[in-house]
Amino acid sequence: MKYDYLVVGAGLYGAVFTYEAMKKGKKVLVIDKRPHIAGNIYTESQSDINVHKYGAHIFHTSNKEIWNYVNQFAEFNNYVNSPVARYKNELYNLPFNMNTFSKMWGIATPKEAKDIIAGQIKDLNITEPKNLEEQALSLVGKDVYEKLIKGYTEKQWGRDCKELPAFIIKRLPLRFVYDNNYFNDRFQGIPMGGYTQIVEKMLEGATVELNVDFLKNREKYENIADKIIYTGQIDQFYDYKLGVLEYRSVRFETEELDTDNFQGNAVVNYTEREVPYTRIIEHKHFEFGKQPTTIISREYSSEWKKGDEPYYPVNNERNNTLYQQYKELSEKENKVIFGGRLGGYKYYDMDKVIAAALELVAKEL
Repeated sequence: MKYDYLVVGAGLYGAVFTYEAMKKGKKVLVIDKRPHIAGNIYTESQSDINVHKYGAHIFHTSNKEIWNYVNQFAEFNNYVNSPVARYKNELYNLPFNMNTFSKMWGIATPKEAKDIIAGQIKDLNITEPKNLEEQALSLVGKDVYEKLIKGYTEKQWGRDCKELPAFIIKRLPLRFVYDNNYFNDRFQGIPMGGYTQIVEKMLEGATVELNVDFLKNREKYENIADKIIYTGQIDQFYDYKLGVLEYRSVRFETEELDTDNFQGNAVVNYTEREVPYTRIIEHKHFEFGKQPTTIISREYSSEWKKGDEPYYPVNNERNNTLYQQYKELSEKENKVIFGGRLGGYKYYDMDKVIAAALELVAKEL
């Protein structure tokens, strides 16, 4: 059977494209090497709790069209992302706001907070930051950096902050209001019943094959469709012939606990270097759950190597230059279109993934 499109990867990008292509009467085959659809936004029900299997996904956008688009597939609740940072036994609100500063310094007004931060920055006298540590210190001062940024960042990147380039942190938002809402976006929430159902609805009517690795079955799939939408790693598609793009990976330790409430918040970041995980997610709080038990996931950031799950592209100068070379190679393809986080070597929020897929739809269909 011949298809109009073969979509490699049943994540959000591939699913949006598939849905729109089928609306235009196209025949689509979707394959994925995982045993499930929905890519990294996959949620599965355990003990009646929707568990985010690949880390917390909170939908947020300022784009009303994208918000309306995603709401046709699920009803969203009014969850607002307000993470808590834990440094030793001190708990601070994120993002850095007046609740954070009030707790840290025992002060009450924005002027007091601004004066303390400005004083610390002045004392450090850093004019040309040479690394991430100096860059962060020159933006927020010593206290916020040492308690809330240093250890967490070193765990995320697996390196000392002095060894990381300054450009990783372009700015650190300081908010001088008592507001713990992490995102500035107007629309925000979690789909009631989890994310998997959204992708299920998008893929309804398409032929879907799971546990299929395109690269190991090229002969079978390369000519099965007129065009291929490829959402895997672009360097792997070309057998790494120009070099290997770098990623950071994440490992999850998930367990069910015999308590109805473990940490009182969906997301708690552990900001000291000595605690090996970066954060603990308590899944039930995303949907205001009242289940008798709870499920938590500890997240460990790790160095990526071939064969691991790639999560975050390391967009430094070397990798961006290498990606550009792969992109030039990909533009010579007449039937393969690369997209999504791995195909575009870019960290995307979910709303941007949908927007990028719809952009491709407009161009292609």
